Amino acid sequence: MKLYVGSKRLSSWSLRAYLALSATPAKFETIVIILDVPGTTEEILKVNPTGRVPVLYDGDLAIWDSLAICEYAHEQFGNLWPADRAQRARARSISAEMHSSFSAMREHMWMDIGAHKPGVGHTPTVLADIARIKTIWNECLAASGGPFLFGAFTIADAMYAPVTTRFVTYGVPMTDRERAYVDAIAQLPAMQAWTRDAVMDTSTPS
Repeated sequence: MKLYVGSKRLSSWSLRAYLALSATPAKFETIVIILDVPGTTEEILKVNPTGRVPVLYDGDLAIWDSLAICEYAHEQFGNLWPADRAQRARARSISAEMHSSFSAMREHMWMDIGAHKPGVGHTPTVLADIARIKTIWNECLAASGGPFLFGAFTIADAMYAPVTTRFVTYGVPMTDRERAYVDAIAQLPAMQAWTRDAVMDTSTPS
């Protein structure tokens, strides 16, 4: 399999798919397309007519959209949703909310792994997004006991992983429970590998 991703420093949607696949026994190659440079759009269009990354190729089958790739990883290679039906429904709900919501945070606090921008982007609408995300985290962690949202790592954690990097980059205040969750994501071997590449990325404009 081949997973085409955007610049690791910036591509939050790519990170989600990468973490989900990395949590399974799947063998895949990660191919980076540098974002925001001349030729980026043309390179992406060669592998995905939507003009976006990530896209996963399993043979001739192309799967695009992060959540679709995560679901494919679950169906083909591993149990990435909670086993309990009610918890699975809850995990899917908060994953879908992450997929479709929090536009203010996306606009003003884009993922920039390794950058240090405390206080930047802390607008009222962004703070409202942050408050909602923290509510989701705290409710799930209180119910599961952690270290991840539903105890073991799931697609829900893959979906919220880029937010954990934003909280670090932009100096978002966190409680001990929230910080422990951010640290648990950061300590995933796949997250550590991605982060090492991201902090060395000087090819994409800031």
